[in-house]
Amino acid sequence: MPEFDLLVIGGGPGGYVAAIRAAQRGLTVALAEKERPGGVCLNWGCIPTKAMLRSAEVFHTIAHAADFGIYADNLRFDYAAVRQRKDGIVKELTDGVAGLLKANGVTVIEGHARFTSPTTVEVVEAGPSPIFEGGPRYAAAPTANAVRTVSAKDVIVATGSIPAVLPIPGADLPGVITSDGAFGLTEVPKRLVVIGGSAVGAEWANLFHEFGSDVTVVEMQDRLVPLEDKEIGTALGRSFTKRGIKVLTGATVTAIAQGGTGLTVTVAGPQAQELAADVVLVGVGRRPNTAGLGLEVAGIDTDARGFIPVDAQLRTAVEHVYAIGDVTGKALLAHVASHQGLVASDTIAGHDAHIDYNVIPAATFTHPEIASVGLTEDAAKAAGHDVVTAKFPFAALGRAKSFGDQEGFMKIVAGRQHQEVLGVHIIGPSASDLITEGALAISLEATLDELADTIHAHPTLGEIGMEAALVGLGLPVHVAPPRKR
Repeated sequence: MPEFDLLVIGGGPGGYVAAIRAAQRGLTVALAEKERPGGVCLNWGCIPTKAMLRSAEVFHTIAHAADFGIYADNLRFDYAAVRQRKDGIVKELTDGVAGLLKANGVTVIEGHARFTSPTTVEVVEAGPSPIFEGGPRYAAAPTANAVRTVSAKDVIVATGSIPAVLPIPGADLPGVITSDGAFGLTEVPKRLVVIGGSAVGAEWANLFHEFGSDVTVVEMQDRLVPLEDKEIGTALGRSFTKRGIKVLTGATVTAIAQGGTGLTVTVAGPQAQELAADVVLVGVGRRPNTAGLGLEVAGIDTDARGFIPVDAQLRTAVEHVYAIGDVTGKALLAHVASHQGLVASDTIAGHDAHIDYNVIPAATFTHPEIASVGLTEDAAKAAGHDVVTAKFPFAALGRAKSFGDQEGFMKIVAGRQHQEVLGVHIIGPSASDLITEGALAISLEATLDELADTIHAHPTLGEIGMEAALVGLGLPVHVAPPRKR
């Protein structure tokens, strides 16, 4: 007789949510996790980076306080205090998750779980962080010290992902780090080269630039955040350059070498050059965290990239084994993992559940912020849509002007015939909060007319959705109409 109805392996935003939902559905649940609950997101990703970015944002705001008629003298920052604040926020949230698991009756088992059969695992103690002392343990190697054996009717694999490593000569040198290693830095690097201009690389570049680093971003594609709409990536590149962050696009790093005063980074491409750096941060993506999990023992296959294939209800090819979150490779986002966790647990408990991968909002917390949902203009055209696009600038919003942050715009991609919203793309203040209207519009199959006819509060940043829709209808109010030819 299995000890539990469900065992969840991994306590990140997918795993702990799945465990809580399953317990709410009346199942007996165990959760195996190597470190504090919350996974990468709460411990080493979403939350700590946003806490530090907020400190950088406050520093930036005070540095420009004279624009608001406020004068601050002797402005300085204490990076140790920035990190301490981050640690405090992380502890509050991870303690909160631990409390929720306990309140819902979930049995939490600390350690590294590995399959001995499809529905049985042995849990052993995990070793120390391989990155730095006190650092991330989610990729820590298992030890020989046994904790316990756990059996369950069903198992959910929710072990997440780890930073990808590039095969660049010199990538193993001291001073070359990933986003994990960035949390181990005790001081702001004077010269920083960031390899990769997607969300991870762009956020760290933004953060360290605000604290005084001389930052260069090297991106292989022709623009930053290449998964976003072209106009968004181009706009971010212009903004970074204007603020003093050097951006090299269409470029690759071919070697990293130890120099006399730090590291030398060799860049190939149209702007080939050698860059001097104290720290090189590799932020080029993530790969599934399945090492030492014993997937082969359970008969669980992976695809060519190492991700676990699943069906619409997150079932693997092995009966009674499910997988959720980054390890599935569907969309490596915390909120997707959480929704997958709900779907998997509801399915196991006998309830109908599904997830729509066509309506997934994403956000990048640079300055200016970026958020998007649905199809880019190019993707919509490639899918056969005859599209109309509409843009409205934050600079035309009274709230953005009074707020003191008017950089950027919203862009709506819609079908020309029926005016249905296909995609929404934002770069500017509070983009991550504003994108929810776009996600709801696509989910409800809303049209430009319906967005424009919805009364939005004034003066707010949220008005931009209505205003952009009016532009798409050819009825702009607060920007000049297009010139007649």
